[in-house]
Amino acid sequence: MAEQALAGELSEELRGRRIDFDEVPLVDLAALIDGSDPAGVAAKVAEACERVGFLYVTGHGVAPELIEAAFAQTRALFDLPLPAKEAWHIRTSSAHRGYIPLYEENTDPGDTADRKEAFDLGRDLGPDDPDVRAGKPLHGPNTWPDPALLPAFRPTVEAYEAEMQRLARVLLRAFALGLALPEDWFEDKVDRPLSNLRLLHYPPQSGRIERREMGCGAHTDYGCLTILAQDEVGGLQLLNSAGEWVDAPPLPGSFVVNIGDQMARWTNDRFKATFHRVVNLSGRERYSLPFFFDPNYDTRVETLPSCLAPGEAPRHEPVLAGEWLAHRLNASFGYRQQGSHGASAGGA
Repeated sequence: MAEQALAGELSEELRGRRIDFDEVPLVDLAALIDGSDPAGVAAKVAEACERVGFLYVTGHGVAPELIEAAFAQTRALFDLPLPAKEAWHIRTSSAHRGYIPLYEENTDPGDTADRKEAFDLGRDLGPDDPDVRAGKPLHGPNTWPDPALLPAFRPTVEAYEAEMQRLARVLLRAFALGLALPEDWFEDKVDRPLSNLRLLHYPPQSGRIERREMGCGAHTDYGCLTILAQDEVGGLQLLNSAGEWVDAPPLPGSFVVNIGDQMARWTNDRFKATFHRVVNLSGRERYSLPFFFDPNYDTRVETLPSCLAPGEAPRHEPVLAGEWLAHRLNASFGYRQQGSHGASAGGA
């Protein structure tokens, strides 16, 4: 009863219709991973990407114990006092890594202040990395919390991030097959990816929740794909093709996968980058772990000829992947509007 009393009251425009799971497709990846039916799995993945832009995936091979350990370390991180977290503020990083306090990032800046805090990590690149030596934006070391405060944080997060890298490449194989491309078509476009593991905490909200301040404002993600682990609290909403917001509740044992802007550009919007947002009306703390898998900085993203019907023109101009990410982030982060920075981000 006490928890219910703390729960927020939604304004009418933030109410999401509860969906059946078949409205967001559920795809078992096992037959793709073990090689027994890659074409069959790829067809289901492609159909979901075309129809909804979101899907639940199971049979992914990520150990549930590792997922729970990553959530445990995320909770431990955000439970630290604010001065400790502020010492790792993202503005101190050369590569957009570290702690993001409440309202620092706003994914729909004209409409919403995002009530969330985050911690961003990417590929941990040292000074001898050729892209770091070249001064390429978005490349550099992670900011790691003090191991004296969180001794298990780094090994747990690194193990989880490695599994997300593996799973993202599995999904790109499915995308390629579903688009009638060679199975390895994306590999040289993502061999040095701008990937980003984001740890997210949404504090509870009470009183009336309006669009001007909620967990995460409406947005599309910026790159190839996102793999999201949700806790049991829920709060993710998707905008369907009828212009209706629908809830995408947690499904035990699954990840939520969605298409980002650059995959939509590659496919001429055949694969949909779907608007989504987070509304935490539970009265509880909400945690989630989105992993953003984006192309190499120098990858040129332009419409695939196979995604153009005869006589059809591309809907999007070609973009350089890293420049597109920086453009999107500069509009979302307050600290980035005061200088020159780069990386990939979002929320779910």
